[in-house]
Amino acid sequence: MRILGIDPGLARVGYGIVEISSTQKDMLDCGIIRTEPANNEGERMVEIAKDLRQLIQKWSPELAAVEKFFFYRSSTTISVVQARGVIIMTLSSLNIPIVEFPPMQIKLAVAGSGKANKDEVLDAVMRELNLGHPPRPDDAADALAIALTAWIQR
Repeated sequence: MRILGIDPGLARVGYGIVEISSTQKDMLDCGIIRTEPANNEGERMVEIAKDLRQLIQKWSPELAAVEKFFFYRSSTTISVVQARGVIIMTLSSLNIPIVEFPPMQIKLAVAGSGKANKDEVLDAVMRELNLGHPPRPDDAADALAIALTAWIQR
């Protein structure tokens, strides 16, 4: 099964693509969709949708896993929620099934504790995917954890 994991954001959307069979788990790709800060929010949302469509066209995932937004007081909260909406809409328009997980569930599934820190999650992702070096940037590593959670929680 090919799974696309997505860590939503406005400036950076982390993505990770894994392929999992009964015998192995492979990372196919990971990285970020970066939007131009000089552009207005609408233009940035269009860029996220366009780049996400290109990723889906290239990798043909069977499932998408998206992190549920954890609400906290921040000046970027609304923008991130809007970007997440664009991501969900884009996936739905391309008929990609979607599962969603809050951060605590991702940490629990991948690292064994809902209170795991970033390093513990990263170590678990590297171990599960047999990676020799950490995926970068952090948003991409988080997206891989989200994709793995979809597999673990299926």
